[in-house]
Amino acid sequence: MTTLAALTTLRVGGPVRDLVEPSTEAELIDAVRAADADGAPLLVLGGGSNLLASDAGFDGVVIRDARRDVDADVQLQNDGACGGLTITATAGVPWDALVDRAVHSKWSGFEALSGIPGSTGATPVQNVGAYGADVSQIVAQVRTWDRHTQSVRTLPLIKCEFSYRNSLLKRSMHGGADDGGVWAPSPRYVVLSVSFHTRMASISQPIAYAQLAAALGVDERARVPIVDVREAVLELRRSKGMVLDAADHDTWSAGSFFTNPIVSAEQAAALPVDAPRFPPGPRAPEGSVKSSAAWLIEHAGFGKGFAVREGAAASLSTKHTLALTNRGGATAADLVELAHAVQAGVREAFGVDLTPEPVTLGVEL
Repeated sequence: MTTLAALTTLRVGGPVRDLVEPSTEAELIDAVRAADADGAPLLVLGGGSNLLASDAGFDGVVIRDARRDVDADVQLQNDGACGGLTITATAGVPWDALVDRAVHSKWSGFEALSGIPGSTGATPVQNVGAYGADVSQIVAQVRTWDRHTQSVRTLPLIKCEFSYRNSLLKRSMHGGADDGGVWAPSPRYVVLSVSFHTRMASISQPIAYAQLAAALGVDERARVPIVDVREAVLELRRSKGMVLDAADHDTWSAGSFFTNPIVSAEQAAALPVDAPRFPPGPRAPEGSVKSSAAWLIEHAGFGKGFAVREGAAASLSTKHTLALTNRGGATAADLVELAHAVQAGVREAFGVDLTPEPVTLGVEL
């Protein structure tokens, strides 16, 4: 029997009742419609890199898109020069495989998002980002199956309502409990494919993150070969245990477990002078400030490798305090206990509530 532990990067989670891996769009839509018609709990799973699942398992239907199609369309200007490039990838395409192809095909704009695990269809839901870039900067539209209207609906960029690690797709995800009381995320929109718009170029977008600029040996806002950006990002992510490696327990994680908190001006003023402060991004409350979850965790006294007790099966990564990791044999309860300990410590030290980033299935964070 398939388990969620086998389908997720945290390697936690019990058995699933039914696993469906459609190989065509029609099969995917039919599987969603059949589950909805039967009233079965439904989990649409990408790469499993952003899910903390219960050890009790899931008495419902798990759909994992098996399609791996990528199409590129170059639009030419009147003079024959490249006027833009639209890349459309089905939801099941592994994200980093698409980024790798983009870099080697000279599709500029993907490079800073190298090494992020998961599927392409999941990227606009979470508005994934790293090193000064996020996917909303290159998304053109998202093609979805709307479970409310039972129809295909295409959401252009402006309708996606992107904000920091959020989107309309994520905000429309409401959960329900199956007969066993297991809570499951239930999206209104099931992503079918994502279209990206960028340009053919071997030179990157301006480097917008100080750590990445330092790794490249350039000033912020510099533009460098996209191949160099990808290699630098992958090296930075490896140093933090953020590139999947079955032999490295630091990568048995869901990546960054907490989002960087967006706090009020009053809360920001109460933080230590040297606490990081950044612009909060679009759709954030007026006057708010974004700080660093990793900084707050470390300065609340949680070091790399922290565990709630000696020998615990779950701990903070030994490379990066923002990742909660499975050291082998961890349960969902072990990870929840660790997350709660970190949240309580940061709240006590700074009065800031950390928001978990992963989607939960049958557990409460």
